[in-house]
Amino acid sequence: MMLAVFAILGLILGSFCNVVISRGPVLWGLSEEPRPQGPFDLSRPRSHCPSCKRTLAPAELVPLLSYAVLRGRCRQCGARIAGRYPLIELLGGLAGIAAVLCAPGVAGAAFLLGFLLLLLAAAAIDAETGYLPDALTGPALWLALLAAAAGLSVPPGAAIIGAAAGYAAFRGIAGGYAALRGREGLGRGDAKLLAAGGAALGPLALPFVVLASAACALAVIAAAAARGRPVEGGTALRFGPYLAGGIALVLLAEAALPGRVVPPWPLL
Repeated sequence: MMLAVFAILGLILGSFCNVVISRGPVLWGLSEEPRPQGPFDLSRPRSHCPSCKRTLAPAELVPLLSYAVLRGRCRQCGARIAGRYPLIELLGGLAGIAAVLCAPGVAGAAFLLGFLLLLLAAAAIDAETGYLPDALTGPALWLALLAAAAGLSVPPGAAIIGAAAGYAAFRGIAGGYAALRGREGLGRGDAKLLAAGGAALGPLALPFVVLASAACALAVIAAAAARGRPVEGGTALRFGPYLAGGIALVLLAEAALPGRVVPPWPLL
């Protein structure tokens, strides 16, 4: 029963993540797209077709099912619905299932689902815009710290040290890269996201997170090279999606096998 509830909740919240991904960059000044006239936030105006602007009926907003029934096109104008929408909904549903399977109890599953959805939205926005918004990395950090204080993850001291170490590590790497190459390599958003990961997992998990993130990035680069699109030294690579994926992988593995993936924090 709990598995079904969290799966449905993940689908619904995944659908809301699509709203955040679509409107958030405009709201937060991260997009060149002009802000629409009239009320505009995460709840207004109502969901509508980007092409013909028709307000969608409730039956067209059912996660995954509506996309399948409409065959990926607007019912009125026939415009194609971006594949990102069902993908995010599907990942939200899978996050709900994973949260129940990996975390003990309702509270633990709720924390894990919320954190995974914040990672998902941040990764998608970075992939589309090149920015990791504070409006998502900040709540992820605070959610991880609150979970630690509530006894749902690592001890509070480890969470604080993990957050500080994650931010300092990436800011230090970014500073060194900028000094050597004369251009920015890692943005502050990446450091803030790693800080959130450190708060959720503790400082000893940070090497595993960075390793998993780099492995994901290298796998994508290798796949691009296999398709004849090699990534060169000057090619910009948005690391946020890979970092979010690395945090999620280590978080799920550690939740499912506590103490077997990341060594337990011995001091706090």
